[in-house]
Amino acid sequence: MESAGGLGQRDAVSRVAVVILLSDLSLSRRLERAERDSNARFVEARAAVSPDVGAGWIDVGGTYAMFDGVESPCTQTFGFGLFTAPSSGDLDTIERFYAQRSAPVFHEVSPIADPAHLELLASRGYRPIEFTSVLYRSLDGDLAIAAPADSVARPFQGRVRIVDADEVELWAQTSAAGWSDVPGVGPFLVDLMRVAAVRPDARLFLAEIGGRAVAAGALTIDDGVALLAGASTIPDARHRGAQLALLSARLAYASQHGCDLAMMGALPGSGSQRNAERNGFRIAYTRTKWQLSTGTRA
Repeated sequence: MESAGGLGQRDAVSRVAVVILLSDLSLSRRLERAERDSNARFVEARAAVSPDVGAGWIDVGGTYAMFDGVESPCTQTFGFGLFTAPSSGDLDTIERFYAQRSAPVFHEVSPIADPAHLELLASRGYRPIEFTSVLYRSLDGDLAIAAPADSVARPFQGRVRIVDADEVELWAQTSAAGWSDVPGVGPFLVDLMRVAAVRPDARLFLAEIGGRAVAAGALTIDDGVALLAGASTIPDARHRGAQLALLSARLAYASQHGCDLAMMGALPGSGSQRNAERNGFRIAYTRTKWQLSTGTRA
């Protein structure tokens, strides 16, 4: 197996040794803060490159309410009820923020948040619409990557590297191409990836086979937590080990740059979740996305 551009990729093994960390309020705050801050940096990048969108965010008692355009998946909050007790006053402030921008209101909420958030959101006309498995693993010990048990284990015949400053467009196009066969994903994804690529805190990785970019992934770091996101492989290059190589390279990079934790999000029960669990990740909790029903905004 080729090295991941000097990033410490190792041969696939069937067992991964990890240090077990308990899933509690302290851990949830670290994980949610990392994703909250990462999304805030994205919104700031949007404001810099596309000021006409009016992108921005506010801090309401530790909850970040972010606006990146009416239809953007980044237009939502993180941290509600997790850093301070949920309150009607905070919801009023958040709902006004979105009402002023004619945007829908979404909250991604950790189940470890103050349980009062359940009754408060329900009483205000919110309903749950989506779940996300939040996964994490320690970066202490063995970082070896395991191939799926039902796959043909073969070395990745390529390399993984961090992109150069003039390759942002290549990374964005490769990342978006990896989602091109997903129903409902349109050209807007390339735009999202371009914004993600110009963030000052983003570390962008490409997997190449024969000099051709076939997969992309990103990494951001916040207080020792490495957030893995944006990984995709172009359809005609799948099942050749690119995703495992990207995962290995990003974990090694994070460990070498002072991180003790890695995290990612996945659809519950998905292949992405299974691959993460196979490689030392554990489910910290299942996060719920709440939407304010039309006509009930304060």
